[in-house]
Amino acid sequence: MSGSGSILRFFLAFLLLAGTGVAIAAQMVSVDRDEINMRSGPGIQYDAVFGLPRGYPLQVITRRGEWFMVRDFENDVGWVYGPLTSGRPHVVVKVERLNIRKAPGTGNLVIAVARAGEVLGTLAHRSGWVRVKRADGVTGWVSRRLVWGW
Repeated sequence: MSGSGSILRFFLAFLLLAGTGVAIAAQMVSVDRDEINMRSGPGIQYDAVFGLPRGYPLQVITRRGEWFMVRDFENDVGWVYGPLTSGRPHVVVKVERLNIRKAPGTGNLVIAVARAGEVLGTLAHRSGWVRVKRADGVTGWVSRRLVWGW
C-alpha cells in the first residue's frame, strides 16, 4: 500500500510541477507605468535596451527575484522589473493598419483604425475576435490573429 501511495504522491507532485511550468511559460504581464525600461539583464546596473509604453504586453519567460525575463511581439527578449508590471490584459497591433469594428466579424462597420505597435486594452474574447479599448476611449472588436498579447 505504501508503494502505491508513494507512486501516487510522485505523480501528483509531477502534475503540480508540470502545471506550474506551463503557467509560468505562458504568463503575460503588461507595463503598469507611463514607460519602463527593458534591460539587458536583471538589474538597474544593466543597459536599458529600449523603453516600453504603458499597457505594452509581455510574455514572461523566467524570473530572477523580482526581475522578469520577457519576450515582446517581435521576439525581442530582455528584462523588466516585475513590480512595474500588472496582470491587466492588453494587446499590441502586429499589422500596419487594423480595423476596429462595431461587432466581431468582417461584415461589421469599421469604427476606427489602429496602427502597427499601438497598444489596446483587452476587454473580451469571442471566436477569434478580441474586444479592445483604445487610449482615446474607442471600444470595438479586432481580429485576434492581427494582434499579440492576451
